[in-house]
Amino acid sequence: MELLHSGKVRDLYADGDDLILVATDRISIFDVVLPTPIPDKGRLLTALSLWWFDQLADLVPNHVISSTDVPAEFAGRAIRCRRLDMVPVECVARGYLTGSGLAEYQRTGAVCGVELPRGLVEASILPEPIFTPTTKAPVGEHDEPITFADVVDTVGAETAERLRDITVAVYCRGAEIAADRGILVADTKIELGWAADGTLILGDEVLTSDSSRFWPAPSYQPGRAQFSFDKQHVRDWSVAAGWDKQAPAPEVPAEVVEATRARYVEVYEKLTGERWD
Repeated sequence: MELLHSGKVRDLYADGDDLILVATDRISIFDVVLPTPIPDKGRLLTALSLWWFDQLADLVPNHVISSTDVPAEFAGRAIRCRRLDMVPVECVARGYLTGSGLAEYQRTGAVCGVELPRGLVEASILPEPIFTPTTKAPVGEHDEPITFADVVDTVGAETAERLRDITVAVYCRGAEIAADRGILVADTKIELGWAADGTLILGDEVLTSDSSRFWPAPSYQPGRAQFSFDKQHVRDWSVAAGWDKQAPAPEVPAEVVEATRARYVEVYEKLTGERWD
């Protein structure tokens, strides 16, 4: 196989006409890959993505060919997938106000050009889910928020509308399923690409702890930071440690690694109903 690309978390190999997408145990925050891996993270991301691809199959096609026909050294954390011409936009949907969206709202009253009501606070539920795209920056650079008009300029009006509609539909389906299991999906990021037959399909990962913010519904309370079943714990640690968000990043303490892995495992089990072994 030929290594085509090594991203922040995933490595992409060519294998004949197919691709092998391998999820590693690497973790990145603020667009910097940390030196300390999270054990089982690659397997957890892969298993959860595959579960979600099944839940979304009637909504949008995906790139999965096989989760078993992969090299033995990657078993459990890789999928064989179709080649796609990826859309040059990060497709993000938000149902709650937090993170960079909250920061932008506090500055401008809007997120990615979408005007929002006054008086919203940390973790406020939005009147309806919104499409908040970003640029797709190379490793080590930051994705930047863009407006829907920017997406139209990049890919054309028809494709931009399809990207928005699919992204919001995936978010809404995911949020509905997760809510039945006691999980709030604050936001999520997906990637879409064109297949050889001209179909726009879902690629990369979907509704994982790396691409989404998951909050426990029973403890949800707007106006404060929420407990997160994702890498927010690592972000919080890095800020408290005084890291300047520039490479090289510091080693992550063992207790933060353990707590982060536990959160990835817990949300996998809550969402899928399956015990992580």
